[in-house]
Amino acid sequence: MFDAKCGDCGTDCKVPFQPKQDRPVYCRECFQKHKPEPREGGRFGGKSNDRGSRFGNRDERPREMFDAKCGDCGNDTQVPFRPKEDRPVYCRECFQNHR
Repeated sequence: MFDAKCGDCGTDCKVPFQPKQDRPVYCRECFQKHKPEPREGGRFGGKSNDRGSRFGNRDERPREMFDAKCGDCGNDTQVPFRPKEDRPVYCRECFQNHR
């Protein structure tokens, strides 16, 4: 632990990091007043209306789509991943039937 002086109230306190001269350090009580507001979307900063993706807001860049042929009905479709030769790919409708 390192000795420090609170930048607000001047109280001597201990902190678990080496204080820097260019940034204020706060005691436990004053730290609560300076705590930043939580971001929307919880832990990973995604938008609050997303589907809960743990990767935050991934919709900012367009997804690469790959052409494929449905393993059930044979229709051409597109999928958001590179299909593998040894695994079937399904169109949206057939995929729902397999769930």
